[in-house]
Amino acid sequence: MSSVDSEKLLVAQLKNKRTQELAFRKLMSLYKERLYWHIRKIVYVHADADDVLQNTFIKVFKNIHSFKEDSKLYSWMYRIATNESITFINKKAAKHHVDLTELQLNTVNSLNTDLDYSGDEIQLLLQKAIITLPHKQQLVFNMKYFDEMKYSDMSEILGTSVGALKASYFHAVKKIEEFLKTH
Repeated sequence: MSSVDSEKLLVAQLKNKRTQELAFRKLMSLYKERLYWHIRKIVYVHADADDVLQNTFIKVFKNIHSFKEDSKLYSWMYRIATNESITFINKKAAKHHVDLTELQLNTVNSLNTDLDYSGDEIQLLLQKAIITLPHKQQLVFNMKYFDEMKYSDMSEILGTSVGALKASYFHAVKKIEEFLKTH
């Protein structure tokens, strides 16, 4: 069975009340780790990533019947995870009365004391460089650099043309290189 056929079968099982629970467990097993790491690159903190992941799966479960299957299931879930992550960090910034960049910088600066963060100084510096990017460039850089995602898939998820995504990634890389040269 091809991956397209198996995905169609999974979606059908998710939409069927009789098979929904078992199919949802399978869905979580298939995508939990990939979605977690995508979310973690946006919110940075393990506990926050867990919360956002849970919210993502709740949204997927509640909205699976509105999934039109005009994109891959993973792309649809990735978009939900991205939106949930952005909503989460925006709410967190508002709660702490700081702007998004300041919240992210404070979070990255505290990563070296986070027991769930296993990166070294170079990774921490890279995270600081990524935070200096505009939010859309952060997403594009993370998706391309860390997730090795194809531009066509990114286009589907972010609703942006491939050309614009390539330009965004190019500019993000240049800005990160400049940041790393000066730090």
